[in-house]
Amino acid sequence: MGALAPPFIGDSWLASPVYINPNPNPNPNRNSLRALSFASPLFARCSPASASNSNSASWASGERWAWARERRRGGGAFDEIVDGEVFKYYAEGEWRKSNSGKSVSIINPTTRKVQYKVQACTQEEVNKVMEAAKAAQKAWARTPLWKRAELLHKAAAILKEHRAPIAECLVKEIAKPAKDAVSEVVRSGDLVSYTAEEGVRVLGEGKLLLSDSFPGNERNKYCLASKIPLGVVLAIPPFNYPVNLAVSKIAPALIAGNALVLKPPTQGAVAALHMIHCFHLAGFPKGLISCVTGKGSEIGDFLTMHPGVNCISFTGGDTGIAISKKAGMIPLQMELGGKDACIVLEDADLDLVAANIVKGGFSYSGQRCTAVKVVLVMESVADALVEKVNAKLAKLKVGPPEEDSDITPVVTESSANFIEGLVTDAKEKGATFCQEYKREGNLIWPLLLDHVRPDMRIAWEEPFGPVLPVIRISSVEEGIHHCNASNFGLQGCVFTRDINKAIMIADAMETGTVQINSAPARGPDHFPFQGLKDSGIGSQGITNSINMMTKVKSTVINLPAPSYTMG
Repeated sequence: MGALAPPFIGDSWLASPVYINPNPNPNPNRNSLRALSFASPLFARCSPASASNSNSASWASGERWAWARERRRGGGAFDEIVDGEVFKYYAEGEWRKSNSGKSVSIINPTTRKVQYKVQACTQEEVNKVMEAAKAAQKAWARTPLWKRAELLHKAAAILKEHRAPIAECLVKEIAKPAKDAVSEVVRSGDLVSYTAEEGVRVLGEGKLLLSDSFPGNERNKYCLASKIPLGVVLAIPPFNYPVNLAVSKIAPALIAGNALVLKPPTQGAVAALHMIHCFHLAGFPKGLISCVTGKGSEIGDFLTMHPGVNCISFTGGDTGIAISKKAGMIPLQMELGGKDACIVLEDADLDLVAANIVKGGFSYSGQRCTAVKVVLVMESVADALVEKVNAKLAKLKVGPPEEDSDITPVVTESSANFIEGLVTDAKEKGATFCQEYKREGNLIWPLLLDHVRPDMRIAWEEPFGPVLPVIRISSVEEGIHHCNASNFGLQGCVFTRDINKAIMIADAMETGTVQINSAPARGPDHFPFQGLKDSGIGSQGITNSINMMTKVKSTVINLPAPSYTMG
């Protein structure tokens, strides 16, 4: 494999290759145990004002931020995280090389050539990380809430300040469009700050229970209930949001008084390492935060079954089911994908529906757990809707992420092959192709499949790519039945002008969230986010995550005699 033009780090140029293990999972797109890398000097066009908007980092033409300018503003701060051509792992407040002498390579999805390398950590190094985390957590739990929040706010500011080099990692490692990469980093900083503020509120309140509220008791017992840390939280984010879905686990864990061990996805590890360095620069205690990289086959099970882990927060695919069976008696927070259905009624605003289908189904090439993954449309309006969606798909820009294309390469060749398998099956079984199927390497052009039937794989399986099936239905009940027959239950959406029908359909859909007249979405980040059935365990969202990463402790005061306040 040939190397890419090497990234510019500090004062040196670096060549960094990459390899990705074949994924044994049925859907390789959803494998979370991968890892990531750094950036090249090609970065970006972003106006500072627009980048601060976490919802839309709209990029004004003519505004260009060169990587050289970012470096003058502090980009050299990342020099210490790399040794030669291999990025280090983070343990006990230091950036270290693994004693294994081995590395894991990361492939650029666009060029399909080696881009970066990360350390292949050993099980012994994982043991040392866990020991340090346990010791650091004890001291951190005694740190006042306001001081924990203060450090999180500092980390958030540093993260947003260095959005350019981190975003460049996302562009090169996971082919995320440049403007979306910046938006992810800025959104992540906002999430960390919000978590700091919410944590002070949620954890700063205890609860007082009086014994006489239960029948047969006098008021002679006062119960003081408070929330205390779990201990060491293991966080495993997915490749598609390796920064945002990492900090959504890191920040709640830290504000709650826990230590945090991060195992980043391989395809996405270097962006995560840069993010972790922002927490390092903020001044968190040594050992409290760690980031270990390596092959899932060597340290994946070892991490998730480690006796030092007191909680696991995982986002990914089938791997999560295996983790849940091996983890033992510890709290689990898992989001494992979805087959999010879009039910379209006859009275729906079809222009609104078409816009949301294209945005919800094809943004980031459909590589989102909350992407629209099947359209269930009433037969009477199906032709009109398909025509409108096709018109919008024709306007999407297909190409490399550096050019802010709407459709960029999917993350790995195995992912592209999986998607192609679904397309081939649909073709063999008679689906209508609204566009010609086109693929170059990992780049797949957007494709709408009409007249899909339940006997086709694409009707049930999660493609995690820019291919969307349309199933024509004759009744609302048929649409609800198809939605609920799925083994997934993450999100869904319904489009209608009748709010009464919308509420009844939403209640009938067996999903963790139902969007009314909008595409599925994760966020804003403080909203509850959860899946039913095979889509996950527990609930995310900032407040829910803080609560999940704590446990309740009760202290009971026993009085010698009943005591009542007389006013």
